[in-house]
Amino acid sequence: MAGTTIEFYDFFLYGLAAALVFNKVFFPAGDPLTGVLLAMVTYAVGFLARPLGGVLFGHLGDRLGRRRTLSVTLVVMGGATVAIGLIPSYASIGVAAPIVLVLLRLVQGLALGGEWGGAVLLVAEHGSAAHRGFWSSWPQTGGPLGNLLATGVLAALGLGVSNSEFQDWGWRIPFLLSIVLVVVGIWLRHSVEESPIFLEAQRRRTTQDGQAPVRIVVGRYRKQVLMAALADVGEKATYYTFSIFLLAYLTQVVHVPKSTALTAITIASVFQAIAIVLGGAIGDRYGRRVTSVILAVLIAAWALAALPQVDSGSAVRITMVITIGLTLHGLLTGAQAPFFAELFPSEVRYTGASLGYQLATIVGGSLAPIIGVALLHRYPSTVPITVLLCLMLACTAAAFLWAGETRGRDLREVEADATISAPTEQPKSASTS
Repeated sequence: MAGTTIEFYDFFLYGLAAALVFNKVFFPAGDPLTGVLLAMVTYAVGFLARPLGGVLFGHLGDRLGRRRTLSVTLVVMGGATVAIGLIPSYASIGVAAPIVLVLLRLVQGLALGGEWGGAVLLVAEHGSAAHRGFWSSWPQTGGPLGNLLATGVLAALGLGVSNSEFQDWGWRIPFLLSIVLVVVGIWLRHSVEESPIFLEAQRRRTTQDGQAPVRIVVGRYRKQVLMAALADVGEKATYYTFSIFLLAYLTQVVHVPKSTALTAITIASVFQAIAIVLGGAIGDRYGRRVTSVILAVLIAAWALAALPQVDSGSAVRITMVITIGLTLHGLLTGAQAPFFAELFPSEVRYTGASLGYQLATIVGGSLAPIIGVALLHRYPSTVPITVLLCLMLACTAAAFLWAGETRGRDLREVEADATISAPTEQPKSASTS
């Protein structure tokens, strides 16, 4: 959880900075929204790299182990983040500044693409089926906790320095602080034991030794990858709508002070983290499918009813809209956390789960805020992004209805051609699972 928090701190810090200051530092333009849109495009580049990172680090994780791979992703992410904090501005080195920024964002995307799968799978493969959702949800709290750290540091800087100081040098401080977090994260990860299920799979690996995990996944598990991607696309779109998009919308269209928007997201992140663990426990009790479908419907209803309320500019309304939206997102995230591990066998679980999960980030994570900001040029409203969010949530509901129930599945016995359609009974004890 600590390592995932650090990685998401690095990744989300970029998104927040893109919405607040990168348009001025790296993409100066006459129209502020045009600068934000260009900054968001570089923000999206990180998402495009995440599936590649899932394949690259998934291969390492399925061959060399989950723990060692997670340490590598942490170092790569931290190095890229610190380097971003050292890039000279456009005014200093011209077009080289945004080019270097894009390259480092690609490195961030590669690292995060390999992070999530290993962190969640390492926990899922250590625990029992009876409480797999609860324990697997803990690494997922790294998302809101990382965002909480990022927004908290930026909010503190916003209060401590002037706008001109923040634009000149203040924004660099959170990026440089990453080096301290990475050192702590590496120390923690070296104290974690390797997954016993991975070690068992490594001992019995025979016929598939000569094949790369990604070839096995693409050849035999295309359906499961598609299920994973569709199941997660609504979750991703929900998060980035209620955080990154709204941050840009509130500061550029409604003209709310950035400290107000950042404070609202910071408060919401606390509730979101708690909701993720609660969602994992609910998924264990009632099943991944029914919990996820109901939550997808609730999020769509809340977006339709609540997003227009932010136009009032009221700090209380803005905080309420974002907090409830991210709390519902947290419940959905926790409920579906173990679902991805339950789709694939041990030998290719890291690669398969990472690939499906990261493909969803391209659509739900990068396109949602980009399309939303682009539409603001023509429609200064939250209606277009709300419609897009509802469509993506419909994909999530459809994916879980298609996949069926995976709760209680023994991770050691997931077969290559397993049909995921009938609900699985909840095991009565860890020993029976």
